[in-house]
Amino acid sequence: MLNITRFSPLEDAFENMFRGIPVWLPNPETRAPAPTPFRMDVTENDKEYRVLAELPGVKKEDIGVSINGHEVAVSAELKYEKDVKSGDAVLRAERYYGKIQRAFSLGQEVDEATAQAKYADGVLELTLPKKAAAAAKRLAVH
Repeated sequence: MLNITRFSPLEDAFENMFRGIPVWLPNPETRAPAPTPFRMDVTENDKEYRVLAELPGVKKEDIGVSINGHEVAVSAELKYEKDVKSGDAVLRAERYYGKIQRAFSLGQEVDEATAQAKYADGVLELTLPKKAAAAAKRLAVH
């Protein structure tokens, strides 16, 4: 039986580039969490869009939502502080501050005046009503 494999020089070269190189991973208990994109679900019906964004460990005051027409942006400030003490001496102090952001476009403009945002249990819920589509206007040619 004949086995056919696909040859891709660029992909093969990239995969082989790091083969044999030792990878050092720091202890997860001693390093601050890296900012990762948060997960979002976007659903729609005839009247509105609904967005669920997972932002665990973020305070409500550190979340920002901006709406510009059909574009929506969600951002959050992350703060991580950890002090390891032994008696009165500080052995290690770690701090991490960062910002994560996701932006996306929707198929129809959002009515900013009636949009709502709720944050509970690490989940941000946005209710974004659709703007009523303007009726087409026909111009008379003179």
